[in-house]
Amino acid sequence: MGPDVPLLNEYKQEFFLKRFPQTLLGGPRFKLGYCAPPYVYVNQIILFLMPWVWGGVGTLLYQLGVMKDYYTAALSGGLMFVTALILQMTNLYAKQKTVTVERMQIQNTLTDEDEFEFSSCVGSETVKFIIPGKKYIINTVFHSLLAGVLCGLGTWYLLPNRITLLYSNIGGTVMIFVFGWVTICIGEYSLIINTATETATFQALDTYEITALMRPFYIFVFMAVDLAHRFAVNTPILEQTNQILHIIFLFLPFLWAMGILPPLDALFLWGMEQLLEFGLGGSPMSSNTKLLVMFLISAGTAIASYFIPSTLGVILFMTGFGFILSLNLSEIGFAFKHTMISHLASSKSKNMHRGLRIQFGWREFIFYLTVLTFALIEASLLHQFAGFSSFSKASPQAIVSYILIILLMTMWILREIQRVYLFGVFRNPFYPKDVRTVTVFMEKQRRLMKVGVVRRILLTLVSPFAMIAFLSLDRSLQNLHSVSVCIGFTRIFRMVWQNTENALLDIVVVSIAQMLVFNPDLWWNRSLDTGIRLLLVGILRDRVLQFVSKLQFAIAILLTSWTEKKQRRKSTTTLITLNVVFFPILLTFIAISALLSSPLLPLFTLPVFLIGFPRPVRSWPGPVGATACVCSDTVYYQQMVPSLALALQSALAAGSLGLSLPGSHYLCRFQDRLMWILVLEKGFTYCGVNIKGLELQETSCHAAEAHRVDELFEMAFEHQEHTKILSPNHHFGHILTPCTVLPVRLYSDARNVLSGIIDSHENLKHLKDDFIKVLVWMLVQYCYKKSKTWESPGNANMNKKRSFPENQHSSAVERSRPLREEDSFSVDTIEDWTDDSDIFDLEPSGRMKDRKEPGQLGTTPKVHLSIPGSVETQSQEVPQEMSPEDKLYRAVVLGLPAVDKGKQQEVLPQVEFSCSYSELLSIPEEWRTAPVPSSKVNEMRQRFPEEWYHFILSQLDFFHLKEKPSNLLEDLMKDKALKDLYIHGVLSCCFGLFGLDNTVPAPSHVFRAYTGGIPWSVGLDWLNSKPELFQLALKAFRYTFKLMVDKASLGPVENFKELVNYLEEYENDWYIGLVSDLEWQQAVLQEKPYLFSLGHDPNMGIYTGRVLTLQELLVQVGKLNDEAVRGQWANLSWELLYATNDDEERYSIQAHPVLLRNLTVQAADPPLGYPVYSSELLHLPLF
Repeated sequence: MGPDVPLLNEYKQEFFLKRFPQTLLGGPRFKLGYCAPPYVYVNQIILFLMPWVWGGVGTLLYQLGVMKDYYTAALSGGLMFVTALILQMTNLYAKQKTVTVERMQIQNTLTDEDEFEFSSCVGSETVKFIIPGKKYIINTVFHSLLAGVLCGLGTWYLLPNRITLLYSNIGGTVMIFVFGWVTICIGEYSLIINTATETATFQALDTYEITALMRPFYIFVFMAVDLAHRFAVNTPILEQTNQILHIIFLFLPFLWAMGILPPLDALFLWGMEQLLEFGLGGSPMSSNTKLLVMFLISAGTAIASYFIPSTLGVILFMTGFGFILSLNLSEIGFAFKHTMISHLASSKSKNMHRGLRIQFGWREFIFYLTVLTFALIEASLLHQFAGFSSFSKASPQAIVSYILIILLMTMWILREIQRVYLFGVFRNPFYPKDVRTVTVFMEKQRRLMKVGVVRRILLTLVSPFAMIAFLSLDRSLQNLHSVSVCIGFTRIFRMVWQNTENALLDIVVVSIAQMLVFNPDLWWNRSLDTGIRLLLVGILRDRVLQFVSKLQFAIAILLTSWTEKKQRRKSTTTLITLNVVFFPILLTFIAISALLSSPLLPLFTLPVFLIGFPRPVRSWPGPVGATACVCSDTVYYQQMVPSLALALQSALAAGSLGLSLPGSHYLCRFQDRLMWILVLEKGFTYCGVNIKGLELQETSCHAAEAHRVDELFEMAFEHQEHTKILSPNHHFGHILTPCTVLPVRLYSDARNVLSGIIDSHENLKHLKDDFIKVLVWMLVQYCYKKSKTWESPGNANMNKKRSFPENQHSSAVERSRPLREEDSFSVDTIEDWTDDSDIFDLEPSGRMKDRKEPGQLGTTPKVHLSIPGSVETQSQEVPQEMSPEDKLYRAVVLGLPAVDKGKQQEVLPQVEFSCSYSELLSIPEEWRTAPVPSSKVNEMRQRFPEEWYHFILSQLDFFHLKEKPSNLLEDLMKDKALKDLYIHGVLSCCFGLFGLDNTVPAPSHVFRAYTGGIPWSVGLDWLNSKPELFQLALKAFRYTFKLMVDKASLGPVENFKELVNYLEEYENDWYIGLVSDLEWQQAVLQEKPYLFSLGHDPNMGIYTGRVLTLQELLVQVGKLNDEAVRGQWANLSWELLYATNDDEERYSIQAHPVLLRNLTVQAADPPLGYPVYSSELLHLPLF
């Protein structure tokens, strides 16, 4: 697709132009797209202005001095409440009336679903169109009551006298009064009349009608400040805030329409997350429940610290709870629950939980207990004996500050030295060059691994204790019962463990500021204690980093919209010019976005930037890993994720992935696989991540971006051009920065063209002989494994006799005479149907006279195969001579109802073995009933590989038999009856797969036989009726084909021993089949070492072989620009949930090699994205 593909197609443009005015005004539908009577628009205008009318009545009574201001508010609110209830009751009545009418009418299916037929001004259709009503009765009452309160407080909020007191300006009063009531009318309309679709949409579905409460909520927030100002006397800050908010109140419709203010669900989740992280020192959580529970516990801890009477008690309480809350409490709770179940529950419960991975045991418990004990001892001793001195250059706290500065620089250097690029700009000279194989990489990586171990010790043990020493020596802790001390120090004592690296940076910044600023009268030293300073520095650090990331993202979009030719649209020049001219405004937007911690939204991913609404770090409302677009490729990610998680565990602990915080995104690449990693939680010695797998069937857009990713990683890890010291990163500015490579146990995928092998006449000529050998081996192995269930030949006899009718005696069983070649395929025998046979011919009476009923004694009846789809009948006696009428009458039997013949047993003559133990290797009786002529049996006897057969038997050990003769194997080899059984079994399978001719199979026939798609034949029909034998034959043929490929590639097989080794390797280490087989997916999950599949490209006319090999290989990992991902996801959410632009060829999903736009869209949570795999939350221990 070209760069000028429409942003919205024509239908969506019309839809958007109808929806946006409705969103702007709060719900009125003035642009319908079809003709509607004028009263539809008039009714909506009246309902829109109704709150203003009731508020105007109250305002007028107040201005005339008839009523007090609060009575006025009560009157307006009461009138609005009654009006809202009447409107909702009217809607319920219209719905009931419509239901009654619809039962008598036939709905016109040709009518547009969005089009209404209006009958009158107050008709049921008109009422339903204007007032859709509520889904729940409780909302009908609650929203009506809320509408009354909103109107009453709005009247009070916009009283002219009150506004005049705030601004002392008549013109300003009129403006605020008029446009303020417009804002209230918009909020009221969306609450009780018709809720507009919001541009700020977090949930795809509004199940509980929360969207209607969004606009009234923000109006109530403004009014709450006004109420606080009314009742709080002499508060200048509140007065100034109230003045500012009255002005902002007028712009609320604009903020709603632009989607800057978040919906309520996103607002509360974002608010809790921000308070937990920056106010209480915690970490964002992976689920809403965990976030709420952790927020309540953390807030309770901060409040409890306020009431502790002694400073030592406060220190111990903050240190202890800060450490405990920074641990992975959900996993610890799960481990404790598992331990209790193991001790108290039944054995069934034990077995049920045995397979679960427990990451918290006695070793971890002792480690955590030891660390906590030393932390408490250190904090108490330092505070008790050295915590009263003020900060100076020689004070104990200053000495600890010097240590912290050294620690910060050391850890920063140790972290950067493990990455392939320093600062993302210059290549690290210490990083291994030309990284291609695991062994070479691990050998060169040893020094860096030692660096990682040192850094891990410094991060996990040294730094937290050094920071606790700094905090315990602070004089601010002497001020008990101070809210600022409780909040600030509760936060930092927890952050020391929860987010050690950022806490270390914050403390170093504060300590350097204290060293540089010793003036006690300065605001920094006079008004703020150390805890609040650290809180402010922490917020400032986070917002500055967000600002830088957002600025990089914005510049990348601006530059690539011109430098990338495929992104250059007709409007590009205009948009770039506007961004350059209004660059200060762009910087303001970026600053506001960073301040709110909300994504910077590039509209349609063009250089048109908006402020997205604040939302949680994980960006999506649903539970982690709950949904994915599962397909056949999912298993490859399921197999590799456990190994990838282990590799990530060591990389995150060592610091080779850079500074990983909740909200960090990483991209992993191996061959055609792309793994998207999102960090969700971070704490002391643990990290919670979600891993997604992207599609393997590459589209053109996917392939273009994947190719650029490969270029980035090849330039970083595989090129030999890094001889220069500090060579630059040629892709600096790309949203992906390579970090390192990880050794992961996964499948490598190799695809080869089999031209010259499958179409080689020499190879195909030997295919049948090899198939016979492989099939003999497989049948012997099958029977041998089955014989292990029998302890002795006596048991075998007993099992064998059970398959015969109870009244059948071996002495009465006669050998059936062999079929003659000349009559084996005649119509008279009815034993095999051919295309030239007459289906109405019956078998001669001479053949039928000797037939007995199945229950009678005598000769075993022959097997008769009918034409597919026909109905067979049996009779004991048939006249020798039949008239044409009788013949026709017998033919009509074909149309009778079907008879279930599956219950009739086919009785075969018992085979007499010369060795009693041969019964252990006897093939099942039903496998000996193939309708093959005797000539083919004789021919198979000549082709049968007797030496190979004897060699296979000689390899059997029969260890499972308690008593066996010493010459057992020799007796088995001499048993001709047993050999005849295998000859018949092999011939039956050859008959089913190849037919009876001896021609060399064509490549197309080989491919069909491999896939199990051979055209129908009598032999195949018989083979399909024996599913177990068919599967063995198909498996043997696939082994034979793989053997042919190996012989062509590696050389001929030297002897029988080598051939057995090949077959045993296929059996134990290979899955040979089709990619579409369910067994293929199971083999991947079971981690079979090798998998082989045969494919065919009809367009190219070639046959291909695909081999998957399980081995430890290097997976390349890069860090993504977090804000670029959040910004593109914010646009995706707006574009699909609001603009409903789900066109598969839309501009915002086209390939963008720098922004990785297509891959980013794929990685979003369904239904907006479409990853083929998404893991649950993975807890990675980092110690």
